[in-house]
Amino acid sequence: MKAYEIQSFGDAGGLHLVDHSDPKPGDSQVLVRIRAVSLNYRDLVVLRGLYDRSPKPGRIPCSDGAGEVLAVGSRVSQFNPGDRVAGCFFQAWDEGKFRAEYHRSALGGQIDGVLSELVLFDEKGLVDLPEGYSFEEGATLPCAALTAWQSLFVRGGLTAGESVLLLGTGGVSIFGLQFVKAAGAKAVITSSSDEKLQRARELGADETINYKTTPAWGKEAARLSGGDGIDHVVEVGGAGTFQESVRACGFNGKIGLIGILSGRETPTEIFSIVPKGLSVFGIYVGNRAMFLQMNRALTQNRIRPIIDRVFPFSEAPDAFRHLESGAHFGKIVISV
Repeated sequence: MKAYEIQSFGDAGGLHLVDHSDPKPGDSQVLVRIRAVSLNYRDLVVLRGLYDRSPKPGRIPCSDGAGEVLAVGSRVSQFNPGDRVAGCFFQAWDEGKFRAEYHRSALGGQIDGVLSELVLFDEKGLVDLPEGYSFEEGATLPCAALTAWQSLFVRGGLTAGESVLLLGTGGVSIFGLQFVKAAGAKAVITSSSDEKLQRARELGADETINYKTTPAWGKEAARLSGGDGIDHVVEVGGAGTFQESVRACGFNGKIGLIGILSGRETPTEIFSIVPKGLSVFGIYVGNRAMFLQMNRALTQNRIRPIIDRVFPFSEAPDAFRHLESGAHFGKIVISV
């Protein structure tokens, strides 16, 4: 089989296509022929060598893949050859609360990922694709979709009529927009591109803010909320956006901390969090039980992923460059 390895850290030039021996499933493993892989900002962090303290060359990147089952181990009971599946971001986090050891089971991080023709998964590290989904659509779900789902519903408890602020138009935010509208809530979304904001409106966004022309976008989001401020923020920006997210929130608002697009560390005016009674919580994708729940909702609400562009496997480095450019709207996919 062929797979991409990160042979040097820094940029997409460090990705090299190499030959590996075809793997065989162990007793509780499932061998999947990968048909599509989607990219997340985390994959850029890994490629740059900033994800682990001591990154090791040779890692196969990417956490999100979908394909068809080729073979199963002797103890596997949930899957059969021919099944259409997607991998779970954490191979060991089946259900319940997160535990420290689960970090070691994150695909494309401390273990090899899915940018490969064949991948071995744990039986509890797979889910069936939603009915009618293509492999390309299925590959977008494990990280971006599940992150938005956990932030809004599992931790956030979003209900109809509430307001949600979504930052940017990448994968997490666009899935978030679709979930918000399916839930009957109000969506406010930001971007530096008026063209992207128009596309967001076509997907159902109620209010849009160009953060380049409106630097105090937190205050503007609060004004557009229809109440005393935003009820939920899907905070993918990080250091450079957190304070504005706090300003956007109304009383008892909730902020799901997800990304580091604009940095990792920032001085924060924490006092405003106190009188507003804000809840700030970290979101690290989700477990398999959440994934299954989300897939039922996707099917029931007929939500289809928004894919910006599909690259062939031979052009995988160009897919990373496209992600790095920030020009995408929704998800970037590599067809294997």
